[in-house]
Amino acid sequence: MPRNFSIPDDHKDCLGATQLEDFIMPIPWLNLDDFEFPSIDQALSEPDGLLAAGGDLKVQRLLQAYQNGIFPWYEDGQPILWWSPNPRMVLRPEDLKISKSLHKLLRRNHYTLSMDQDFAAVIQGCAEARRDATGTWITDEMQAAYCALHAAGFAHSVEVWSQQELVGGLYGVALGEVFFGESMFSREANTSKLALVSLVKQLQQWKYKLIDCQVSSAHLLSLGAKEISREQFSKKLLKLRTEPGKIGPWQLELADQIKD
Repeated sequence: MPRNFSIPDDHKDCLGATQLEDFIMPIPWLNLDDFEFPSIDQALSEPDGLLAAGGDLKVQRLLQAYQNGIFPWYEDGQPILWWSPNPRMVLRPEDLKISKSLHKLLRRNHYTLSMDQDFAAVIQGCAEARRDATGTWITDEMQAAYCALHAAGFAHSVEVWSQQELVGGLYGVALGEVFFGESMFSREANTSKLALVSLVKQLQQWKYKLIDCQVSSAHLLSLGAKEISREQFSKKLLKLRTEPGKIGPWQLELADQIKD
């Protein structure tokens, strides 16, 4: 899930270090001793969804952010930036579309799938994949923060293995019956898609209702995701975040069914 599970490239242009001063003044600056966020209704329309800056990436603040449909994204040299885009790309587990070619790949039984076996390696793989392309927002600070969130039982990974080698995966955050996708990577063709299918089918079995994909992409649309308004997303989140979810280490329970 690229951040879409990804901030689009045109936003990255807006966030260049020399341009940051152009929009940083109109948004609130978060204090280190206050974990509250401004209302998401205050998010800017350009760049879409920018809500606040500053604060830190402590577990408590990250949980407060996700509970309100907010996530961090920034690059080295910038302050922490907090976002709530409109519209929001989401995927209901039951709406997942699997292409014929992906079905074939699933049936080949070439890979081993797991959950929460090596979260640190997955987030590092996501960071490396992006660094090799256009630079990464998954900074060392972000990696440490999400590893802490994983240790607290809220961030989770899916791994795809070839023999003993990690060749793909994804990670995100789970609250209630919502999974917030963050990023994914492939070291072999389509292994990130295998990770996504594994995640979606497992979440469906666990009765999760929604996967947040953040912003739109043609790839996500082809998989069955759709855009909804920020208001609609907020209403769904308000209900689903209070439902009982699975906190703590996850284990993939549907390895055989995933190939069906």
